[in-house]
Amino acid sequence: MTRLAFAIKRMLPRSLFGRSVLIIVMPLILLQAVALQIFYGTHWEVISRRLAAAVAGDVGLAVETLRRFPAEADQDWLAAQMQVRADLAIRFAEGEILPTDPPDVIEGPAETELRAALAERVRLPFRIDWSGRTDREVQIRVQLPEGVLHVEAPAKRLFTGTVTVFVLWLIGSALLLFAIAAIFMRNQVKPVRRLAVAADAFGKGLDVGPIKPEGADEVRQAAAAFNLMQERLRRFLAQRTAMLAGVSHDLRTPLTRMRLALAMLARRNPEEAEEVAAIGEDIAEMERMIEGYLAFARGEGTEQARPTDLGALLAEMAEKARAAGTEVEVSAPAPLVLPLRADAMRRCLGNLIDNARRHAGHVWLAAERVMRGGGEAVQITVDDDGPGIPAERREEAFRPFVRLDGGRGGSSHTGLGLTIARDIVRAHGGEIALEESPRGGLRARIRLPA
Repeated sequence: MTRLAFAIKRMLPRSLFGRSVLIIVMPLILLQAVALQIFYGTHWEVISRRLAAAVAGDVGLAVETLRRFPAEADQDWLAAQMQVRADLAIRFAEGEILPTDPPDVIEGPAETELRAALAERVRLPFRIDWSGRTDREVQIRVQLPEGVLHVEAPAKRLFTGTVTVFVLWLIGSALLLFAIAAIFMRNQVKPVRRLAVAADAFGKGLDVGPIKPEGADEVRQAAAAFNLMQERLRRFLAQRTAMLAGVSHDLRTPLTRMRLALAMLARRNPEEAEEVAAIGEDIAEMERMIEGYLAFARGEGTEQARPTDLGALLAEMAEKARAAGTEVEVSAPAPLVLPLRADAMRRCLGNLIDNARRHAGHVWLAAERVMRGGGEAVQITVDDDGPGIPAERREEAFRPFVRLDGGRGGSSHTGLGLTIARDIVRAHGGEIALEESPRGGLRARIRLPA
């Protein structure tokens, strides 16, 4: 039962449009199938029985007349009368015997009823040939003591066109209803698709603007709720960015005064230069933390996604890394265009490359199209030959202000690089993960919707 249900579920359409049309059309098809079965089992069978009985009765009358009046003149008269009054062509072949090989039996209401009627009303050996000279005739041969009576009955006396008309009416009405339901449901599903496209675009960072509520009341409510959600999220992000910018400004003011005070203190007391330098480094670290936090806040800023050549972007980032003294190799098909927030993606890739430079001596950048969840995606990888990160600590590396030891050169950082990178990737509707690199170090893998 479970396998049958699973097989039926796999055959059902997956779209709302297909399922809606199926819900409308399937009951009608079932109803028409039941009606056809009832018609086939009762009306058609009754009509076939009556038509077969009429033909068998005429054949039986011809047989009895030949047995009563065997003269040749009487045979000619009977043939003429049967042709005119019963629409049957008869011919008597004297001395002929029916073949002994079994005839081809065709199953059907008309065929079955004709055999039964002939067996009941003629009561002599007979043979029915359904493949006569034309498809409009049925040949019946009856064995008489003196020979074989050949009867050619027109097909219209055994078959009725009512069934064909009825079946065509069923198919035509089903197709008409299907067309009407398809047109109606397409108009109803169109707003739902528009809402889904807008939600997907908004999740990728595109400014889709408010969508027009249309369609059924429930769809209108969903569209209105989506528009309200967009406005609330934009307002929240704007308020958060403005608040953090204000906090940064307020923090920079005392830090600047502290720098000036330290500079003056270093001039007045040269013997305390080392302590002053240490405090200056702490202040610089605080400024870097503030800048990093602001960059993290701007990861969901107001920049709009535009078609961008990812291969060219990777080449640009590689050139900057090479200028800083890092060996970088790039592998990406050209062109590889997809909607991106170019500045935000530069910041994301820059953070990943900086992390790789800090822990390794060689970096590899690559991009390619892959399949993800039945759809196409673009995969970006940043590989290095450094010591890597243990598997149990890779998720921890994405947490804000978390520092993992082992950097080259002892350069300090705020611990927001990977956090900002994940924030930017998710704003594009993608995902980022850390894995073991085939180069021996760490791999940062980004997957973005194409």
